[in-house]
Amino acid sequence: MQMRTIEIVVGAFMLAGLISLAVLAVRVSGFNVGAETNTYSVYAKFENIGGLVVRSKVSIAGVVVGQVADIDLDQKTFTALVRLEINGDINQISTDSNAAILTEGLLGGKFIGLTVGAEDQYLQDGSYISDTQSAIVLEDMIGKFLMKQF
Repeated sequence: MQMRTIEIVVGAFMLAGLISLAVLAVRVSGFNVGAETNTYSVYAKFENIGGLVVRSKVSIAGVVVGQVADIDLDQKTFTALVRLEINGDINQISTDSNAAILTEGLLGGKFIGLTVGAEDQYLQDGSYISDTQSAIVLEDMIGKFLMKQF
């Protein structure tokens, strides 16, 4: 009887560990189970996205207000076309706002930082952000520095 109790406890412990591991994997990946449905899409074109991925965060003043929903190549201009999903309650982002690809820390992941402008007109679903700043690629900077040294 005691052996059966030990087996049940070990089984419950293993099950709890597997559930915890699954929850941790979902949280770390950035996947949101209860995805926000009240969002609108805004587009931005970048010369170089430098490691930006789908589900990267979009923030204003450090506060997460959305995520990157899609990344495509614009066949006419050969630039990266990024679709941002912005939370619906953040509806006063002016049309002259700036979108920049930033890095979390020195070697962290990429995200998009929005700097709100001063226009009285606001971005709507399907609008384009025209003022963008591409990612700074560390390898390019090191290469340029080394070429100046020799």
